[in-house]
Amino acid sequence: MSALSIFAPAKLNLFLAITGRRADGFHDLVSVAAPVEFGDTLRVAAAADGVLALTCDDPAVPVDESNLVLKAARAFAVATGWRGGAVFSLEKRIPMGAGLGGGSSDAVAALRALNELTGGALGPERMAEVAATLGSDCPLFLQGVPVVMRGRGERVERLAPGAAARLKGRRVLIFKPAFGISTPWAYGRMAADGAANYLPGPRAEAWVAAWVADPAAPAEKLLLNAMEGVAFEKFVALPALLGELHRRFGVSARMSGSGSACFALLADDQPVADIVAAIKAAWGESAFVTETRIT
Repeated sequence: MSALSIFAPAKLNLFLAITGRRADGFHDLVSVAAPVEFGDTLRVAAAADGVLALTCDDPAVPVDESNLVLKAARAFAVATGWRGGAVFSLEKRIPMGAGLGGGSSDAVAALRALNELTGGALGPERMAEVAATLGSDCPLFLQGVPVVMRGRGERVERLAPGAAARLKGRRVLIFKPAFGISTPWAYGRMAADGAANYLPGPRAEAWVAAWVADPAAPAEKLLLNAMEGVAFEKFVALPALLGELHRRFGVSARMSGSGSACFALLADDQPVADIVAAIKAAWGESAFVTETRIT
């Protein structure tokens, strides 16, 4: 086993409908999610048998057993019988509490790294099963392309090639305020408010199917996030800014996942400096902003 570096992309939920709460406490969803060119980098090197350790360049990131990278390594060992050791080094760029899937992407990067470095102990189906045990967002990161997620997120299907081509390369601005939003809190609020926040499954499926079937439909026609209701009610800075960006610049902006990160789809020739300035003016200089493209 030698050293290896794996890119761990952020994801955007271009479409996210929560269709109801399950008996096991999870929520069912229908989502079109896409990875982007921006993300973290995870490096792994061999260590003594049984040793698993993690370092990170962001001191705010926990590097103990609560981190999904180490949880992924433990799950890999259980699934394969691997008794080796590894030291992980995480270059963290995806902000936490953002709804961009950073922790899940890092976990999948760890699985992919160990699988490669140990000669492919897990096949694709078993890899997806192990990833699903780590978090609902994890399986989508095994695909590397836009996908439709169903169930609690573990059922992943690649988006039809023609529809994926309409997303590939789209320029996007991702921005996040200094505060994050807890995913358990967001889902808890949705459950407390009941059916008002849920979009029936057939309506969600029809929305996605209509967009996929229309070869002239731009990505802007797909955008929806059913979790914005509970987030925007408490964190009013989010809808205030998104509304301003639409009025002033005509951009289509949404929240990703449970937030607090948002994104705006941009035309290739659209200037971005004034948009960034408006974000900083609204949310302060500490706001996170990065420009990237959908992969």
